[in-house]
Amino acid sequence: MLIGNGRVITHDKEYPYFENGGVLIKDGKILEVGESDILKKKYPNEEFIDAENNLIMPGLINVHHHIYSAFARGMKSSGKAPKDFQEILENLWWKVDKKLNHEDIKYSALTTYIDSVKNGVTTVFDHHAGPNSITGSLDVIGEAAKQVGIRSCLCYEVSDRDGVDIAEEGINENIRFIKKCENEDENMLKGMFGLHASFTLSDETLKKCQEAMHGLGVGYHVHIAEGIGDLNDSLEKYGKRVVERLSEFGILGEKTIGVHCIYINEKEMEILKNTKTNVVHNPESNMGNAVGCSPILEMFSKGIHLGLGTDGYTSDMLESLKVGNIIHKHEKRDPSVAWIELPTMLFKNNRKIAEQYFKDSMGVLKKGALADVIIVSYDPLTELNEENYNSHLLFGVMGRDVVTTIIDGKIVMKNRKILTLDEKEVFKNSRIVSKKMWLRD
Repeated sequence: MLIGNGRVITHDKEYPYFENGGVLIKDGKILEVGESDILKKKYPNEEFIDAENNLIMPGLINVHHHIYSAFARGMKSSGKAPKDFQEILENLWWKVDKKLNHEDIKYSALTTYIDSVKNGVTTVFDHHAGPNSITGSLDVIGEAAKQVGIRSCLCYEVSDRDGVDIAEEGINENIRFIKKCENEDENMLKGMFGLHASFTLSDETLKKCQEAMHGLGVGYHVHIAEGIGDLNDSLEKYGKRVVERLSEFGILGEKTIGVHCIYINEKEMEILKNTKTNVVHNPESNMGNAVGCSPILEMFSKGIHLGLGTDGYTSDMLESLKVGNIIHKHEKRDPSVAWIELPTMLFKNNRKIAEQYFKDSMGVLKKGALADVIIVSYDPLTELNEENYNSHLLFGVMGRDVVTTIIDGKIVMKNRKILTLDEKEVFKNSRIVSKKMWLRD
């Protein structure tokens, strides 16, 4: 398959941009990237996909999503409006996740994955919750990922908020799924170990998690100091800050995803840096929950490895890029900041996080990389070149501009139509299933 006649943004330092370029795909890998006309002459028998002078880019990677939150969209809320993050958790998310059964999870996953593909996202790291439907839940999500044809890394959030037995079931689900993915050893579905947050995890449960993880070779996926309550809880109960506490249990490390990290200090930043922990920023969610602005610029300057996610707020990574750019300008009251940090997080660091779990290079268009490629409809009103394409992506492109999504060398969406399943039927069934969930006690 040859995708050509497009403006190619490779995110490869050696050859970052081709004005009229193409990408040759074979057996799920990128075989060659170069000038479109040259590739067409060199490979005349390859199926040709005409990008029609639009953008050809690597598929986007989302390193923190919440599929379980999908059915909250449009759901009627009851009671008084929440006044802080703790009340949002108690009155919304912890009510939603308790209602979920495997059918709900299936359609939450199918619809979210479809939405991701339609926004040009080819890899999703999901953090699942559902205390009354834990066992087998990751299989349900994994099967949905296979049906859609998207690359995904899954975990279940262990928490003490529903009791010891539920926490142990969560531990077992993580371990079972991690081992299953390891045994299957295919490159589309992986597992890691999920934890909710410090304030819902006792020392006893963290010790059990640490023991269960011994020798598995994967990292944790955990919320860190998202709200001030997480910090206060850790100080009051354990006499230490959140990052310090998690570090003592071996939670941090180069394969771990630490999400948010809003209420952290200089010492904690040094711990995150020294342990090579990945910190994932979710700007829209942080603003929506009114929890504060993560000190991303400070962490970036210290060399902490930072990625970008959506936290279930959206499946559009380009939307997160835009909001991430402006929240830090607003917070610092400085229009000169966040130009470098956010593109680095999305286009470079997210792929480095993903490469800890999936074989071969990804999120880049170069020989040998995984063939996750998108075509984006964009007719620039000003010149687009290798010096300014990030500015065009920031101010001119949205996820919904993606017209074709190729994952693992297979066309999953073409001309905005999902090819792997019947999208209309999935969403029709999802509306029926979600309504039942809303009415369930």
